[in-house]
Amino acid sequence: MSRDLILAIDTGTQSVRALVFDLRGNLIAKARVPIESYYSEQPGWAEQRPEYFWESLARACQSLWEQEEAAGSPAGAGLRARLAGVALTGQRATVVNVDRNGCPLRPAIVWLDQRRTLGQKPVGGWWGLAFRLGGVSDTVAYLQAEAEANWIRLNQPEIWAQTYKYLYLSGYLTYRLCGRFVDSVGCQVGYMPFDYKGLRWAPKSDWKWQAVPMPDAVLVDLVPPTGRLGEITPEAAEATGIPAGLPLIAAAADKACEVIGTGCLAPHIGCLSYGTTATINTTHRKYVEPIPLIPPYPAAVPGAYSLEIQVFRGYWMVSWFKEQFGFPEQTLAAQMGVQAEDLFDRLVDQVPPGSMGLTLQPYWTPGLRSPGPEAKGAIIGFGDVHTRAHLYRAILEGLAYALREGKDRIEQRSHVAVTELRVSGGGSQSDSAMQLTADIFGLPTARPYLYETSALGAAIDAAVGLGLHADFETAVREMTRVGTVFQPDPERHKIYDGLYERVYKQMYRRLKPLYEEIREITGYPGRVGR
Repeated sequence: MSRDLILAIDTGTQSVRALVFDLRGNLIAKARVPIESYYSEQPGWAEQRPEYFWESLARACQSLWEQEEAAGSPAGAGLRARLAGVALTGQRATVVNVDRNGCPLRPAIVWLDQRRTLGQKPVGGWWGLAFRLGGVSDTVAYLQAEAEANWIRLNQPEIWAQTYKYLYLSGYLTYRLCGRFVDSVGCQVGYMPFDYKGLRWAPKSDWKWQAVPMPDAVLVDLVPPTGRLGEITPEAAEATGIPAGLPLIAAAADKACEVIGTGCLAPHIGCLSYGTTATINTTHRKYVEPIPLIPPYPAAVPGAYSLEIQVFRGYWMVSWFKEQFGFPEQTLAAQMGVQAEDLFDRLVDQVPPGSMGLTLQPYWTPGLRSPGPEAKGAIIGFGDVHTRAHLYRAILEGLAYALREGKDRIEQRSHVAVTELRVSGGGSQSDSAMQLTADIFGLPTARPYLYETSALGAAIDAAVGLGLHADFETAVREMTRVGTVFQPDPERHKIYDGLYERVYKQMYRRLKPLYEEIREITGYPGRVGR
């Protein structure tokens, strides 16, 4: 029997999914296990048992074989016999401390965690001088405060002393699957001493070792995307039903996999992700920092970089709107047996482009450098004509404005024009959101034929790594396809262009002094600089 299928496992924030693809990118089978994103023992904390993620992964895989068995095949033997390999993708920057036996020493700190570690020793020496001269000392202090390793080291020294390996969730799950402390280069997104330009652990002379001190022995071996991480162990096979000995191929983190899963292999194609964190990414072979001192992340393509600008709270704002203002849609959706978000397009369509001047800047969570850590969300332009429908459309428009600003920044830094867009994530399922995105950017905007783009990107990595496709150009051409394309309307684009250039882009500069005053008076958000 031909081994022509790939199992891709996606450990997201809200669910773990196991998906089987063929070499044309067709989704053959899928199982989804919803998960609790985190629990919180203190305000702002976000933690979860590492074993919970593994148990959910195992349940998702077992569900695949159970579905096939229910359909008449013998215990999933058909699918499993055709599997050529496995690839893993998922949430970024969730960290796990383990002992020598791979047992977690404390709960995982999930990427949504907001704790900070203030008052740390600043980076010194030539690096410290360079940062002071460059006016970025506060940025470095912010990175130190955000680093989970610094919090564990200073607040739980006994845990840090017992830590044999300090892993991202991808590295922990890789260990559970193949019994090796190894991870993909493509999954290194977070606060560790990683050399983003060299795509390896940073040399000892790098300032990151001062900013996030740790023994180099706690770091795992790294394998580039498409490389072999190991083989499925008998213990993992028993837990998941994946055949023992099947190769585990390195993929990348979910955003990087989304990029190639939507077909954005060339730098002129922008990949928007309308998820919990909204992002715009482009793939480049040249190292370019989209914001000075903020590196591009490793791409799902070996040796390449994913230039990314993000809006941290992104399409979380849709959930916020639903909770605060969406009771009518929630009630009607319950009666109709659909999701409340499915009805929100009606609100968007009640309002003209530009929301009659209601303009939103989506900085509900401060940024690092663009915008600065003092930033807050803002809505201006209210009048007595505005309703909750205007507010909802303004949310979608504000997110698109912020990502268009990200596109402008990437173009300025990379000198490559973005000429078309692909959109993935939950927000991509809204026709209204897709159309207003096309209108705001003034670019053709496509929805991929398949929603599961991050898992598809992981499958593409596996297909190339296993030699089932000759290269990424071939794999992307064969396995990705564009679905609906939304063309920009010239008249609507003219309205949006005026609001973007003359209103939205002026908001942060003009409001920044007020944000500083708010922080001075209230202490929120707190300062981490020196």
